[in-house]
Amino acid sequence: MAQNTAVEKLKVQVIEQRQKAKPIEVLIQKSLNELGKAVPSCMSAERLARIAFTTLRLNSKLTECTPESFLGALFQSAQLGLEPNVEGQAYIIPYLNSKKITNPETGKPEWIKVMEAQFQIGYKGYIELFYRHNAADYIDMHTVYENDIFEFNYGTEAYLKHCPTFKDRGNVIAFYAVAKIKNGGSVFKVMSKEECMAHGETHSKCFDKETKTFDKNSPWFKDPNAMCKKTVLIQLAKLLPKSIELQKALAMDNTTKSKVDLDMFNISDETNWEDVPDQTPVLPDKKTKKDSLPLSKVEG
Repeated sequence: MAQNTAVEKLKVQVIEQRQKAKPIEVLIQKSLNELGKAVPSCMSAERLARIAFTTLRLNSKLTECTPESFLGALFQSAQLGLEPNVEGQAYIIPYLNSKKITNPETGKPEWIKVMEAQFQIGYKGYIELFYRHNAADYIDMHTVYENDIFEFNYGTEAYLKHCPTFKDRGNVIAFYAVAKIKNGGSVFKVMSKEECMAHGETHSKCFDKETKTFDKNSPWFKDPNAMCKKTVLIQLAKLLPKSIELQKALAMDNTTKSKVDLDMFNISDETNWEDVPDQTPVLPDKKTKKDSLPLSKVEG
């Protein structure tokens, strides 16, 4: 009897989730023509829509987001030709975003929390965009441990030498990314672990400035090394010849947009970074393994 009751409850939950997802799915279907104009030739609007529907099923919290913000994130994925939640290229993450409104009764401004979808690029997405550049030849990134042989020097005689040890490598001390440009030599960027973590503390909305800690559900808390890799890769990207795609990717990463345009670069970011302290991401329900987001590859 108890088992039947549990099954019935699960059915109700599934039905409720599907009902919540309908407004978003309907909006996607209505926007397929415009979405088709935004995607590059290597991708179809129908495929991107199917991936979006799968993303909604895997993360029930996304069904609580405003349909407009989800569509905005989807259009950003389309424009860059990065498939959300596929091979770590890009992600659509639900956040409690902060909005300032005018109270109609008092006429005074007030802050409210709204569940919205944010577009985030994974480090594999940046690698994909790099290789689309005509001058791109090679790119890679590595973690440096305290017992590795590691030497580097910037300047006119720049060099980098890294010989990992296969025994006890010790603690992580640094990260680096290196890229080779056709007929243009190579460029590299090295950052200590402390520098990467400081970058996260400055730019991640999951860092609580009062407690000086990252939210325990954030990728910076769960997998800081992966986030440090993404950080050093982004810093390297700023030193490389940039395609228009890569320039727009750097600007659109970690943004929330509730309007759509064939060039999403023109739409303003609506993410609130400072006014409300509780800006942690809302993660998927932990009911099955499928419900878990690959946290090591999200959040910039």
